[in-house]
Amino acid sequence: MVKNILKRIIPKSIRLILISKINNTRNKIFLSKLRTDIISYYDKQLPISSEEKEVFDYLKSNQISVFPYAFKNKYNKEEIEVYLDESNGLRYVFHEHKKLYFKRSHSVNYIKSLYHGLLLDQDKDSPHLYLTDDFNLFESDVIADIGAAEGNFSLSNVERVKKIYLFEYDKEWIEALKATFKPWEHKVEICDKFVSDTNSETTISIDNFTKINNDISFLKVDIEGEEENFLRGATNFLNTKQNLKMAICTYHKQEDEKKFTSILKNNNFEVNHSKRFMIFLFDKNIKAPFLRRGLLRVQKSSKTNE
Repeated sequence: MVKNILKRIIPKSIRLILISKINNTRNKIFLSKLRTDIISYYDKQLPISSEEKEVFDYLKSNQISVFPYAFKNKYNKEEIEVYLDESNGLRYVFHEHKKLYFKRSHSVNYIKSLYHGLLLDQDKDSPHLYLTDDFNLFESDVIADIGAAEGNFSLSNVERVKKIYLFEYDKEWIEALKATFKPWEHKVEICDKFVSDTNSETTISIDNFTKINNDISFLKVDIEGEEENFLRGATNFLNTKQNLKMAICTYHKQEDEKKFTSILKNNNFEVNHSKRFMIFLFDKNIKAPFLRRGLLRVQKSSKTNE
């Protein structure tokens, strides 16, 4: 009743501002409490590992963040330059000297925030770093970028590998991806479906996709908590494919690291987790032990099954 009355007497523009302020206040309260809870939890758990202690010490003197480490201070969002391509109306940034395009609906400020996050993701000290000196790509590799979004990972490596399959369902992202990878359209293919454990007009499983495209040798999997469905839909491929590497995210859900490690080891993969931790602030039900590994780096060679 009260809400209906307020809708009648308060203009929509003002209501939206009020709602935004209320949500921001709630979020600040949530983050403050979460920071206190994490510090309290690890204070009671002492002694703790050196990696846990690094986060514990950071939070005692800094605000909480997804990446609770000093390396994030290397990047200044306001220094990011955003350009407009007048030929297609899309905005872009230069990513490693190559144009990385964004959604048509994204504002300049939003693009700065988003790209700032991408820089943090792939910093050499980030727990979300896909590749390392010991876990890398070769010229003969074929990438399946599952959950491509803006495609920064594939753009970083497009000139190093043989072929790339981009899996992305969001139509706005697909428009941006086509612009980004136009110079390499001869070696980049876009699959406009969700990767899951089913096959339909909107979804596809890797087992089904690889019946025709069995050349994939590297998978990057970051699909907003749907990674387990990806694994269920890739059972045959992961079990039978040799000389395969995969970086699969584990930070969306508390038990994913443990669960995925078990599944992949049972498929004869060598499994290693990324260093350091993430605090997935977007999970409003996050609970102890709070800290999550960013991803698993796994690989299987022909020697593994000899």
